[in-house]
Amino acid sequence: MQELHDAPLAPLTTFRLGGPADRLLTATTDAEVIAAVGEADDSGTPLLVIGGGSNLVIGDKGFDGTALRIATKGFELSGTSLELAAGEVWTDAVARTVGAGLAGIECLAGIPGSAGATPIQNVGAYGQEVSSVITEVVAYDRHTRETVTLPNEACAFSYRHSRFKAEPDRFVVLRVRFALEDAGGQSAPLRYPETARAMGVEQGDRVAAASASETVLRLRAGKGMVLDPEDHDTWSAGSFFTNPVLDEAEHAAFLTRAGERLGTGVTPPAFPAGDGRVKTSAAWLIDKAGFTKGYGAGPARISTKHTLALTNRGGATTEDLLALAREVVAGVHDAFGVTLVNEPVTVGVSL
Repeated sequence: MQELHDAPLAPLTTFRLGGPADRLLTATTDAEVIAAVGEADDSGTPLLVIGGGSNLVIGDKGFDGTALRIATKGFELSGTSLELAAGEVWTDAVARTVGAGLAGIECLAGIPGSAGATPIQNVGAYGQEVSSVITEVVAYDRHTRETVTLPNEACAFSYRHSRFKAEPDRFVVLRVRFALEDAGGQSAPLRYPETARAMGVEQGDRVAAASASETVLRLRAGKGMVLDPEDHDTWSAGSFFTNPVLDEAEHAAFLTRAGERLGTGVTPPAFPAGDGRVKTSAAWLIDKAGFTKGYGAGPARISTKHTLALTNRGGATTEDLLALAREVVAGVHDAFGVTLVNEPVTVGVSL
């Protein structure tokens, strides 16, 4: 297991921000992961687990403790059953399943990060979420000091949330198991309007899985959501804020505020979210509150391609990024009475 001291963490994140860790370990096997976690817990050392670094905002002072980078490998496909080691690169795994003619995660192409992070955030995009295909998550339970296998129903999945996110200091994901679909090379039914429109089909139609994946990659790239080291619009964590989910009273108040600000002819985006709740668009809120593409004067700015991404234009600090995020949150709340919540995990800092 590789060990470094006073190790820079910024290069391990897609934001390219954050100070160093006292100690950085890189684990390439499950046994090494468990040993590193156990050692930190035994000594009372703060522990930061890092996968692909695509959902992390690390403070400029860095991390006072042990950072554990999970670099485990393992891709096992048996029929429609898939098992991924936590350290597998997610985009590569999606491409391999599409290449095998399987459906279920083809619209999650291009999402940066590692496989082990997908159940934590219940990663989703373009009408698909991993919770719909995950069967089991194998994790190390830091409370019981044993490896456990959690079935889907024990993971408490919801919109961009899970039991793993709710109990961040308990579970370290080791492996994720999925049940995909053999639809003869076809995709799962397309559930996202933008994807269906881009492919010239109706919602609910199936298309070639490879075509669906390629379309999503093209759509994501157009929004700066596919990593490119030469494109500062991709020096980000993708969507920085989750789409707000409002109860009936909150939604009514929001519509009133939106009408007062924009006129009664404007209808904000609204999607059913269950239990009488409505999900609206964070990107729409940000734009209509006056934070347009490219907004900002410093080294941290809103993406020139998508208002939902905050970016490092080069030379930014984490505090630069947080100042911009706080400005956006305050502006949206002042305009519409809705409080945006950050999607990336913050380390040593907060909004």
